[in-house]
Amino acid sequence: MNRSLLAGAAIVAVLASAAAGYLAGTGEWPSVTTASHPPASLTKTDRTVLYWKHPDGRAEYSPTATKTADGRNFLPVYDHEEKGFAGEPEPPQHAQSDRKPLYYRNPMGLPDTSPVPKKDWMGMDYIPVYEEEDDDGTTVKVSLDKIQRSGVRTEEARMVALVKPVRAPGIAKPDERTLRVISLRADAFIEALYVNETGQHVKAGEPLFRVYSPDFLRALVEEKMSAIAGVISAEQKLKILEIPPGIVAEAKRSKEIASSFDYPSPASGTVMQKMVVEGMMMRMGEPLYRLVDLSSIWVIASVAEQDLAAIRVGDPAKVRFKAFPGETFDGKVTFILHELENATRTASVRIEVKNPDHRIKHEMYADVEIDAGAGETPRLAVSEQAVIDSGNRQVVLVARGEGRFEPRAVQLGQRGDGMIEIMDGLKAGENVVVSANFLIDAESNLKAALAAFTADSPQPMPGAGKEPAR
Repeated sequence: MNRSLLAGAAIVAVLASAAAGYLAGTGEWPSVTTASHPPASLTKTDRTVLYWKHPDGRAEYSPTATKTADGRNFLPVYDHEEKGFAGEPEPPQHAQSDRKPLYYRNPMGLPDTSPVPKKDWMGMDYIPVYEEEDDDGTTVKVSLDKIQRSGVRTEEARMVALVKPVRAPGIAKPDERTLRVISLRADAFIEALYVNETGQHVKAGEPLFRVYSPDFLRALVEEKMSAIAGVISAEQKLKILEIPPGIVAEAKRSKEIASSFDYPSPASGTVMQKMVVEGMMMRMGEPLYRLVDLSSIWVIASVAEQDLAAIRVGDPAKVRFKAFPGETFDGKVTFILHELENATRTASVRIEVKNPDHRIKHEMYADVEIDAGAGETPRLAVSEQAVIDSGNRQVVLVARGEGRFEPRAVQLGQRGDGMIEIMDGLKAGENVVVSANFLIDAESNLKAALAAFTADSPQPMPGAGKEPAR
């Protein structure tokens, strides 16, 4: 009986203490939660590292220990330091009476503020904005833990040379500057033919054939005798007939002039056409050979009309011939034809490619990739992944530090190499989100997406959980 009385008295004492705490003015029953901060004896090894953050407080995070570009270590963030881990409650808030609002903003997010409390046209109170919350209502706050879990990554807007790859089909052609036709300026007989096949390579000065021409012989005799033929001197006649200088010098040195002589090649090259046969009589001006130098070739690319504005003479190019899979030949744009092909709406762009081993043959098909804009002035640009394009407006998310992000409308320019020019709305050095920005493509979804970004848990889809209509 005495033991029961003692137990009952203990229970009454506990209830009385609780009631006293409530009546003391707290307005709540006493809490039984324990302190969230780790005891002083708790070491770093007893705590869990959630992630690592940039030592300067920038919006850069890592799931593993890492270093900055200048070699400094990222700082660890432990579970007791982040809301929602290890039973940690929210940090104590200052009493509103201890803080003075800077201003009051529209509760619907409109660009309207007030220096004093007021209501909007619907009777809703304007929201006070304190010093640590001052963001003009334009930024979205995200916990650092959520940034880490969402895989948010940022990059700086920087000055770069926008290189836009322009791809087009092409075909190999001879370098027209090296084409040479061999012909004679007088009627002649070909007594012997030393270069007697198409494709044969000849060097300058190498004999091509042995020729007999009465006109040549007469001019050499006149030069030898220093005689005058009509009103034209012998020397002028030799130049008109284009008798090789070596033959003229030999005629002057020798006592007798040979009736025929070996005709040397005036240039090095490969015989692309041979129109002469040994023993033929060739009329003045008839072509005997057509030579071309194969050490360099032209690739004529058919570039689409809409890509022409980006290409400049001097732009580097990569050429891949279908005959050599896996190989790439470097070239350079040397000319853009001033006329479009009416049927295909393409322009011919000439690309010069070195061909020292003569592997590239004329008329070979090729795939051309021109690095358009490689030599232009750098422009302010961001990664294409950073731009949220609604069609009517383009937006980027600017990281303002401490987990705050500002949607910023931008004006776009040229694109190239995975980057896009920012003509207005950003400054060099500002960080923009390039991943986990939800790939929003409709302006009407922007606010909803940003709200979802800050939500603690995903909201159910409209109609979720309802049975389908039968």
